[in-house]
Amino acid sequence: MKMDFHAKENEDSYTGRAADATWASTMLSVVDPRDKRVVDIGCGGGIYSKAWAKLGAASVTGVDFSSVMLAAAQKQCADEPRISFVQGDALETGLPDGCADIVFARALIHHLHDLRGFFSEVKRLLATGGICLIQDRTIDDCAVPASQTHLRGYFFEQFPRLLEVEAKRRPADRTVRAAMQQAGLAKIERLSLWEVRRVYGTLDELARDLRSRKGRSLLHELTDAELEQLVDAICLKLSGHETISEQDRWTIWIGK
Repeated sequence: MKMDFHAKENEDSYTGRAADATWASTMLSVVDPRDKRVVDIGCGGGIYSKAWAKLGAASVTGVDFSSVMLAAAQKQCADEPRISFVQGDALETGLPDGCADIVFARALIHHLHDLRGFFSEVKRLLATGGICLIQDRTIDDCAVPASQTHLRGYFFEQFPRLLEVEAKRRPADRTVRAAMQQAGLAKIERLSLWEVRRVYGTLDELARDLRSRKGRSLLHELTDAELEQLVDAICLKLSGHETISEQDRWTIWIGK
């Protein structure tokens, strides 16, 4: 069963954590967000909208197609007046032309079927001299072998069919680049990022997080029994480790 982003029971799926310093330092190596207008498309629960505000953005507008996700985002960012949220489609946000100095999208494009349409919307939103940063995984990022830090690899060891799911939905680098070029974006670059997703103090804490499926749409492909099997397998692999630092490899596409 695929994740339903509009279901009330999934409201908190993309809340409850903060963006790690590994992410922040990579963003700052590319762009200075101070006093800039940021549009965060596919903002989910607002984790990265809040991160951009903390990096000094003058304003952050989070866009998501799910009213359920936006309700969670508003709670997550209630203490930050520079952040606002609007409901809109990734291909048609409803925002004005040239309203953004930075357009950001994390873990979004693998859900989209029209990348050219998406990047056309990105280009429309960008002001003169603006930049977009698109963070997602290619199939190569997903297929990195499992380790004590790359826990996602254990998903595929235990259930190889999950890698087939990823292969069908993860766009290739050349596909993303082509869509960006067709939309009129220029100076396209690519970075690789190992982002710390979360640090767990105990195996029990990790197990609870996995069982919740929070922030992991892929785990909605598993039944409850299969998920329990996965949790047991990962805990066995990591037995004896007091602290677990979970990291994921991402690709970041940059266009101007």
